[in-house]
Amino acid sequence: MRPDPTRSIRISDRETLEWSSTERAQQHPSAQDLERLAHWMDSLFEIPGLRLRVGIDAILGLLPGVGDTASAFASVYLLNAATNFGVSRVTIARMTLNIVVDLVMGAIPIVGDLFDVYWKANRRNVELLRRHLSASPVNERKLRRNDGLFVAGMIALIISILIASITGAYFILGWVFASLARLVSG
Repeated sequence: MRPDPTRSIRISDRETLEWSSTERAQQHPSAQDLERLAHWMDSLFEIPGLRLRVGIDAILGLLPGVGDTASAFASVYLLNAATNFGVSRVTIARMTLNIVVDLVMGAIPIVGDLFDVYWKANRRNVELLRRHLSASPVNERKLRRNDGLFVAGMIALIISILIASITGAYFILGWVFASLARLVSG
């Protein structure tokens, strides 16, 4: 049996940080642990008769304000674990967008709760992680390109929504101020 290999990083002239590979493996969750967490968050319970699965994320989403924020912590935990697995930056960006969409949509009362049943950001992110871990180098490049297209599309969508929001706010405020001016002068 070979001894456990030790790795080290030189911090300064006097200090070196050392750790064994088994210690590092114990500090980070396995892909199976992350899949279990995603299952708990997104698919733990089945709604009888509808064949829909919901998890703790959808239930916490019923608590206004704090529920979606609490759920986001589990999502960020998955995201951090993905960085420890060496997932590409583009895939990390895609995973982050999944979390942002879940958090923003979940903040909308009732609609956000229904959206949580469909979106399942944690399951999506674990699937992206699984895809990364099982990809060959050739497939990894293809996946990065596809993830890059997804991120570019999401950025375009976010910019479009931002422009539409600003334009809508401009027209609504213009209408409110015109109505107030008529009310005051009339």
